[in-house]
Amino acid sequence: MTFSTLSALSPLDGRYAGKLSQLRPLMSEQGYMHRRVQVEVAWLIALSDAGFAEFKPLSPGARTYLLGLVKNFSEADAGAVKEIEKTTNHDVKAVEYWIKSKFEARPELIAISEFVHFACTSEDINNTSHALQLKAAREQAILPALDALLAKLRAMAHAHAEVAMLSRTHGQTASPTTVGKEIANVAVRLAAAREKIAAIRLLGKMNGAVGNYNAHLAAWPEFDWEAFARKVVETPAPLGLGLTFQPYSIQIEPHDYMAELFDALARANTILIDLSRDIWGYVSLGYFRQRLKDGEIGSSTMPHKVNPIDFENAEGNLGLANALLKHLSEKLPISRWQRDLTDSTVLRNMGVALGYAVLAWASLLAGLNKLEINAEALAADLDRSWEVLAEPIQTVMRRYGVQGAYEKLKDVTRGKTVTAEALRGLIRSLAIPDAEKERLLALTPASYIGKAAELARRV
Repeated sequence: MTFSTLSALSPLDGRYAGKLSQLRPLMSEQGYMHRRVQVEVAWLIALSDAGFAEFKPLSPGARTYLLGLVKNFSEADAGAVKEIEKTTNHDVKAVEYWIKSKFEARPELIAISEFVHFACTSEDINNTSHALQLKAAREQAILPALDALLAKLRAMAHAHAEVAMLSRTHGQTASPTTVGKEIANVAVRLAAAREKIAAIRLLGKMNGAVGNYNAHLAAWPEFDWEAFARKVVETPAPLGLGLTFQPYSIQIEPHDYMAELFDALARANTILIDLSRDIWGYVSLGYFRQRLKDGEIGSSTMPHKVNPIDFENAEGNLGLANALLKHLSEKLPISRWQRDLTDSTVLRNMGVALGYAVLAWASLLAGLNKLEINAEALAADLDRSWEVLAEPIQTVMRRYGVQGAYEKLKDVTRGKTVTAEALRGLIRSLAIPDAEKERLLALTPASYIGKAAELARRV
């Protein structure tokens, strides 16, 4: 079978391939190889500047050429690495051999070729490559997507700050709010989750087979290898990696920061599942209409339908993302003794987890962009729910010492259809100041929104 989007096993590379083009170069196997080349080259150039008599500083031309291997790494280069791997059956060694193969006709580089991958264990290259993948994905895909959602939510919160809406606690009519305030609640939660995602330090270790610089010190016992490794890890690209140095590890970096990052992403996704379900419900109630698109069909048999498919798609893919993210965060920090290989195959699915998340965020944003307020439905719902004014009436009664205020309103309203006339009759009979009666008589479900509008505009 010829591979195509139609024959792809995963919908991320099939049905939804076009929506993940930004993430694919970063989190694919080619992206992983690219970062391995970056780490190997950064380590090699740093070794040349370490002051070893046996490895003189590289010439400017050699440095430029090596950095060009990173900058210009292509799909064809990735294919060449895979061809080498067919022989080595070892992916990191294949990268090392590919780099050395690029030294042909360059005597300066041929002479120092044994310093490629010098004193490194495969995990020195892999853990830093994974961190670089996550760094690029966070900067180029994750945070921009979350920021786009936040910008949309803030805009909706401000635009609909004063649009009154009936609340539903426990699914029952409750004190009114505004559409903008409910959107603002989500924006505040998502902004906090976004900041946690952005603040997590991405770590890298370069300390050898079991984390003790054994091979390094065998070659140069007096050299400060820990300081050297820290410099390579923390120096910004292209001469370093621009990560945070991890000084303690077994063969693998402990992956605790990854667990923290994936948990933070899952928390953001949980907030957005909550939003997706609520918007789905508001569409069902008629609070929102969805803009129509020519040619689209909502149902194969019911022509009238305009289904909230973007929110359903988002909810489903957020769930898939979280299932993977939670497994990653629970599994990755666990390794038998100095290492086992179970982390390796799991880590190859980071892109799958992020792919479902990015896909879901795009669907959610598309859905939000289609929404239009149905002011008539919101107003009609409020006008059918005068019982919600039992709360302010009994609260004012309490202020003025009317005994049994709550109980009196409960008797009048609980489980009953309450009319404006009935409530106003009750208000007129109350033993409270006339000014307070007038204030309560002027109150409607649509005007009983507290500070909702102010809070929405402030977000």
